[in-house]
Amino acid sequence: MLLGISAFLFGLLAFAFSRWVPLRHRWRRRQARVIAGQLRGADRLQPPQFRYARLKAMDPLAFEELLMESLERCGYKVTRNHRSAGGEGGDGEVVIDGSVWLIQAKRYKDTMQPEHVAAFENLCRAKGCRGLFIHTGRTCPQSRAVITDGSVVQIIAGRALLALLTEGSLPMLAPPTNQVLPATTQGRLI
Repeated sequence: MLLGISAFLFGLLAFAFSRWVPLRHRWRRRQARVIAGQLRGADRLQPPQFRYARLKAMDPLAFEELLMESLERCGYKVTRNHRSAGGEGGDGEVVIDGSVWLIQAKRYKDTMQPEHVAAFENLCRAKGCRGLFIHTGRTCPQSRAVITDGSVVQIIAGRALLALLTEGSLPMLAPPTNQVLPATTQGRLI
């Protein structure tokens, strides 16, 4: 009897949790859509520092959704990584001119961390893809040093980030280097 009751309670908790996780995700997607509309609407006329402060105050996962939605509005095919990578993996993929690019979104309140850029560079090389490291922090010289001429990662921040969110345009991406990447560019994030 006690075993039956505990199994029932465990099943009820599992069901409640499975309903709660998608609810949180829907809330973040809804928040991202609302903020995207506001940034393209009346808030577009605000000074850049106000718009940037608003981005820095967002929920980090809602910020990821905002970027994914903005890339979709640009006409690109986006694949979201619904598994939480905990900041250690890509947040999604976007297909730009037939090439798969990994996306790493970081909502920093201060200066970005060069270790994050280096880890993302290594992930992109391991997967054989190029990458977009999109962030709200200040790009320090150490982080810029990680992105060299042979890098497969491009940093999008500042005016380029605001242009993506308000005008729906990606900055001109650097052409691929003459460096050969492995033939796994069609691989999907797990």
